Amino acid sequence: MPADLSSDLKMHPDEIHTDAELAQRLLAAQFPQWAGLTVRRVKSFGTDNALYRLGDELMVRLPRIGWAVGQVEKELDWLPRLAPHLPLRVPQPLALGQPGGSYPYTWGIYRWLPGEMLSLSEMAARPELAGQLADFVLALRACGQTDAPRADNPATELHELDPYVQAGIEASAELLDATTRAQITAVWDAAMQLPGWTAPLIWVHGDLHSSNLLWDGKRLTAVLDFASLELSDPAVDLMPAWNALGTESRRIYRNELQPDDATWAHGRARALAKALFALPYYQHTNPEIMERSWHTIGEVLAEHQ
Repeated sequence: MPADLSSDLKMHPDEIHTDAELAQRLLAAQFPQWAGLTVRRVKSFGTDNALYRLGDELMVRLPRIGWAVGQVEKELDWLPRLAPHLPLRVPQPLALGQPGGSYPYTWGIYRWLPGEMLSLSEMAARPELAGQLADFVLALRACGQTDAPRADNPATELHELDPYVQAGIEASAELLDATTRAQITAVWDAAMQLPGWTAPLIWVHGDLHSSNLLWDGKRLTAVLDFASLELSDPAVDLMPAWNALGTESRRIYRNELQPDDATWAHGRARALAKALFALPYYQHTNPEIMERSWHTIGEVLAEHQ
């Protein structure tokens, strides 16, 4: 899991403040069996949750923002069912905490996963990791779907993103030169001509990128953060082809997953859209997301050209 971090970086205007003292108070009130363990903040560039190491074996996960509420419940429900069928380890939620004191959200206690968080440069430089990630995606797709959460509108979602993408291009005017904005617009306009996904939906993780992966220095060991887990368009889990991989590893990823050309282009457009949303929003608060967004834009434009 990520290394220790003492700073508390606020990324959202209406974000709830969390700290180790809050985690200790919640533990003392609701889980006294763990209240005597040391609590310390851990490094995470995630935007939804603050993470705290609890002793040596556990972790506390506190939502920062209202839209993150329900993520722990989803993982408690689904990850024990999916984990036996997946080739990489996934988070193991142990308990659901309730709102308490001034803290308004449900929260979770998890088993600590060993491993190191991958940097973007490490992921992009190691093509063999692309095959391991593709194996995970294929295994997830093969899992049973009974009662699974479903995307609301996979057939039209890309088109529904259009006004937000246009706003993102406009909001990033100070960050993107005119040539880059024109190239981005060309990629997006081409994507708007693609048909929507109408085939059966499949399992997607929904937020695959290097910071949601752990490794041991040689191989991937775990996939983190299943908040976006659902049945949807397979293009969703193609996004790491541009947000995490380089040219050679992208080729491996595509060969393993075998998407058709339209689905591949959908994935590229989704990756681009996510990067455009992030650039102006996290410009001053999240350097890892900014690095990933610039990498994504560069890879998308290079492949499109």
